[in-house]
Amino acid sequence: MSDSLNKGFLYLVSIGISCIAIQLIPISRQAAYWNQCLDSTISWINQTSNFSKWEKKAQESLAVGVCNGAVYEPKLKYD
Repeated sequence: MSDSLNKGFLYLVSIGISCIAIQLIPISRQAAYWNQCLDSTISWINQTSNFSKWEKKAQESLAVGVCNGAVYEPKLKYD
């Protein structure tokens, strides 16, 4: 009786872990796409003369905004 109960729990745990692993596939793909966007945006910022003078944190902040879709205008407004 105890052996069959242990096998049942092991089967249930393995199904649960499999379901979690399957659900993580789209999240990992989205994270890889976002990281690729961030890397390419930062390299573009470093190649642009206007932004290459900025501090690294400001460049990363702009890149995060671009990859998240928060930057809509092609030209930045300065105060």
